[in-house]
Amino acid sequence: MATCWQGLWAYRSYLIVLLLPILLLPLPILVPSKEAYCAYSIILMALFWCTEALPLAVTALFPIILFPMMGILDASEVCIEYLKDTNVLFIGGLFVAIAVEHWNLHKRIALRVLLLIGVRPALLLLGFMLVTAFLSMWISNTATTAMMVPIAHAVLEQLHGTPKDIEEGSDNPTFELQEPNSKKEVTKLDNGKATPVTAAPSKPKIQKTQEQIRFTQCMSLCVCYSASIGGIATLTGTTPNLVLQGQVSSIFPQNPNVVNFASWFGFAFPTMVILLILSWLWLQILFLGFNFRKNFGFGEQENERKDAAFQVIHRQHKLLGPMSFAEKAVTILFVVLVLLWFTREPGFFEGWGNLAFPNDKGESMASDGTVAIFISIIMFILPSKIPGLTQNPEKPGRLKAPPALLNWKTVSEKMPWNIVFLLGGGFALAKGSEKSGLSAWLGDKLAPLQSVPPPATAFLLCLLVATFTECASNVATTTLFLPILASMAQAICLHPLYVMLPCTLAASLAFMLPVATPPNAIVFSFGGLKVSDMARAGFLLNIIGVLVITLAINSWAIPIFDLHTFPFWAHSNTTTQCLLNTTTPGP
Repeated sequence: MATCWQGLWAYRSYLIVLLLPILLLPLPILVPSKEAYCAYSIILMALFWCTEALPLAVTALFPIILFPMMGILDASEVCIEYLKDTNVLFIGGLFVAIAVEHWNLHKRIALRVLLLIGVRPALLLLGFMLVTAFLSMWISNTATTAMMVPIAHAVLEQLHGTPKDIEEGSDNPTFELQEPNSKKEVTKLDNGKATPVTAAPSKPKIQKTQEQIRFTQCMSLCVCYSASIGGIATLTGTTPNLVLQGQVSSIFPQNPNVVNFASWFGFAFPTMVILLILSWLWLQILFLGFNFRKNFGFGEQENERKDAAFQVIHRQHKLLGPMSFAEKAVTILFVVLVLLWFTREPGFFEGWGNLAFPNDKGESMASDGTVAIFISIIMFILPSKIPGLTQNPEKPGRLKAPPALLNWKTVSEKMPWNIVFLLGGGFALAKGSEKSGLSAWLGDKLAPLQSVPPPATAFLLCLLVATFTECASNVATTTLFLPILASMAQAICLHPLYVMLPCTLAASLAFMLPVATPPNAIVFSFGGLKVSDMARAGFLLNIIGVLVITLAINSWAIPIFDLHTFPFWAHSNTTTQCLLNTTTPGP
């Protein structure tokens, strides 16, 4: 009997893939309508995404098969959803992030900031959290965590080392790790359950006190949590943010580009800062206790360890040498990219997009994706060294030009193409829901929620999404929830962004389980943590996150997105009554 169960468990993925489509067949057979056909597709994909019986990106391709066969959308209409402007923004943003990683610019930034902040316990935690959050605003949360965790463990090795270790100035071998290669790194960037990476071998561990163990746990968690928190601050910081932008553009094509880089940053950056500070305080209280005076300074006997830890950071920063031409060029292009994003169409003044490339309505024809691809192409053109002729070491006697800042081999090794398909699958589902009438049907069924106060609705939905994302991909979570939330908002005459924005942020609050997100898996793989430690710290952090998001959506988000009115671009046949008074109060 035990062997039978083991066999079923071993073949569970095959059984799920074969049985689920059959078990769900009564829905389209008993209710032969386009709404039921679309619901069948969505439920099937949702279950495949939650169980991961198939790779997430493969499941995302189902609409290409199911929608044409069920008469919901033509194949050409479905396929065009897989390379929308949001996907282009994602690709362009990652091109720039890959260049930053390739030239080790992110490591230089991290070490420099840590040198400035110092190594006192509370300040060390804050330093690692600030650096990790800042880097994850621009590059992959996974890559940021994979770089920062070895640095953190190297510093801790010196803080907790024996006097002999301190005198010799020994280093933790994990600190010498370069960026993990594609075979060792978690392959699912920001998009689902993760397989932990393997940490580098280290020296035999010395016996640590209980206080040192708690500080190590605190440091590990501060890195993975701040990576997830930092990703919410920018539109390209983590994939759910881009899912929201794409869904809003797909479901509400008449919207005047309300979700862009500048508007998102104005809403999400203060949210990120508040959540990061509260996380820092919570982790201190949980692992280091209430003795803040001690947390902000060592005793006299710890000065040697403090100096040794500082020397580790200083030595590694010195090994990087002076900034190369490539690093300076990537830095300049990165700053130009951010400035162009902010000033393209900021809303509160005429941006360069409105002035230089306006359409008939005066809106910018160039998008954030246009800017990202423009800067990316420049990186493929500019040389990585000051132009000059050098000898080719492989072929003596022949001259060789320096390589470009970015090359396709590097991009193909580091680009998570699976996310592009996953984004496209979500946009295809949203379009299918709209065309089949499923969205309108859901809106009618959710109309009774109009009697619930909007703040309570947003809070409860955030809790639901934050719970769901602990055991499912954050991309799949937002892909499944956002079309439903849009329909609900239309049905109850509520600004769609009032529920879609907070739930998108809540999808990044995966703090409780190692498998919830790749950063969690990485720190868990380095040891020193139990699932109970992460769950204990993450539970209250989830609640804090939901409360901060609720505060944000009911305060500074209102003027940014004009949430106090029901927008003209959100109207449908079921919301005509909402438009009779366009100043109908929302939240």
